[in-house]
Amino acid sequence: MTRVAAVDCGTNSIRLLVADADPATGELKSLDRRMEIVRLGQGVDRTGQLAPEALERTFTACRTYARTIEELGAEHLRFVATSASRDAKNRDEFVRGVVDILGVEPEVITGDQEAQFSFTGATKELSGRRDLEKPYLVVDIGGGSTEFVVGDEEVRAARSVDVGCVRLTERHELSDPVTPAQIEAVRADVASALDEVERTVPLAEARTLVGLAGTVTTVAGIALGLDSYDSAAIHHSRVSAVQVREIAQRLLSATHDERAAIPVVHPGRVDVIGAGALALLTIMERTGAEEVVVSEHDILDGIAWSLT
Repeated sequence: MTRVAAVDCGTNSIRLLVADADPATGELKSLDRRMEIVRLGQGVDRTGQLAPEALERTFTACRTYARTIEELGAEHLRFVATSASRDAKNRDEFVRGVVDILGVEPEVITGDQEAQFSFTGATKELSGRRDLEKPYLVVDIGGGSTEFVVGDEEVRAARSVDVGCVRLTERHELSDPVTPAQIEAVRADVASALDEVERTVPLAEARTLVGLAGTVTTVAGIALGLDSYDSAAIHHSRVSAVQVREIAQRLLSATHDERAAIPVVHPGRVDVIGAGALALLTIMERTGAEEVVVSEHDILDGIAWSLT
């Protein structure tokens, strides 16, 4: 067993996993898994800069994570930063802050690297499942970008495109509730991104759609009718395309307060979950997926496995 710590800093959230990893058995035993909504990507699509208040929210979370990593005695730490910090002109300021707090330099990875980590994290424990056909299409809907990966045990092809839930919400200035014209604009944006993905990723060859990250897990929680967020219940649940359509329509027609009253919707996702659900629906319609298999294991788990 190797005790490892992985940090995934995305556009909307920053997450920590401290786990004992056993490569011989393929077991990743979680000791601490947590998330903070810090909205690092606030305004990046418009300004090209990380906002000072977004940096401070992120650094505050890093200080908390540093204490947890030290208390649990992780032997190795890897900090991966994704879409927002990849795009920002002032990312050096972000790098310096992380080094000062955690003692490691954040790796601003490419979209393709992000896709590889996501695929590993989501599918490593699915290899023995006979009820799920291969190849898998792993879709990771983040805040700034969405990753598409097709593969069996190994990745065949991957592509990252800039249609995450935060970016779509900001780019199209979504109102509350969202208007029909805005819905069509988001759909067209996602459809254009899918055209780009299909040039290199054989979406049509996939037999099982595996969905990752907060948008998908939140939609699953709503579909399950949970009174509070329950990771164990959500992990490997299946949500039909019909349910995704109904939930997307519900979220897009709701007001901010109505979305906030849904028990499984994290306060930091209230304003972006509608765009995320619409992106998921558009992807399912394009690929013909009748359901999505929801995984709580994603890029964070992939980062942890890379340390073994």
